Amino acid sequence: MGRPTIADIARRVGVSKGAVSFALNGRPGVSEETRARILRVAEEMNWRPHSAARALGGARAEAAGLVIARPARTIGVEPFFAHLLSGLQAGLSAGAVALHLLVVEDTAAEIEVYRRWASEGRVDGFILVDLQVRDPRLEVLDELGVPAVVLGGPGPHGGLSCVWADDREAMLSIADYLAALGHSRIAHVSGLPSFRHTQRRVRALRDAARRLDLEVVSMPTDFSDAQGAAATRALLSRRERPTAIVYDSDVMAVAGLGVAAEMRVSVPGEVSIVAFDDSVLAQIVHPALTALSRDTFALGEQVARTLLETIADPAAPLNVKTPTPRLTVRESTAARNG
Repeated sequence: MGRPTIADIARRVGVSKGAVSFALNGRPGVSEETRARILRVAEEMNWRPHSAARALGGARAEAAGLVIARPARTIGVEPFFAHLLSGLQAGLSAGAVALHLLVVEDTAAEIEVYRRWASEGRVDGFILVDLQVRDPRLEVLDELGVPAVVLGGPGPHGGLSCVWADDREAMLSIADYLAALGHSRIAHVSGLPSFRHTQRRVRALRDAARRLDLEVVSMPTDFSDAQGAAATRALLSRRERPTAIVYDSDVMAVAGLGVAAEMRVSVPGEVSIVAFDDSVLAQIVHPALTALSRDTFALGEQVARTLLETIADPAAPLNVKTPTPRLTVRESTAARNG
């Protein structure tokens, strides 16, 4: 369904478009009773004045919307999002398009923002991140009829474009590498289990465990350094602790490295550490962290280009696969002794 117009409101109320225009703009010419009915219907239809002006004029907002439902404090320390946002803005700027960013508490709030921004005509398209299992946002964005790009997870996603990398293949490369080093007990400090990329990584590690005869365990977190540290403390306190730990972000991996030092567990002598994301953080700690590397700035640029192409031709959704992250070996991993 497209954005509601003055004509839609007029049909619903049973009055002329002129009467609707008078009521919405606070001008005389309609009775107070009719004005109240028109305003009530306009609110029910999520109509906004700016939306009408833009829709009737055929103008674009020259802006893209990104709404993130994660704790703002977590995002503030996550290099992945910093690089992604930089790439998005660089790619959008090439088309003279701005980026509207809002951080909210949960998915329900995120969906409400989509509806409001669409009805107000604030953006020409949306970027959706953190794809969920049975994600309710996909149906909403399809219903709103606003161009959108999903970051993460191969399509199809209804009529939405997508940009994705193969998380499964990336996780399998880590498992193969650690198994080749002689590790047989591997722990995975994962992200939120409701995210599809978390599920793909967990399943990939379990599949590798069957193939390579490994013992694996996954511990979900909210991606924060605090929960990453807590998970590491629990793992290293086990009677039979893992010989290698894979973290779903570099922030959690650095926190885990700190816990290992606190507990006098040698890295990589007693436990090897691998981060799923790479950044300066992974490179400046000691020992430097083995990590899956990709150009996140370039990923953001690709998402921006895909959105601009989708806005130009909404009827042809795109499915863009980006390079699989590659393992960069550093000092935090070593062959298992004994």
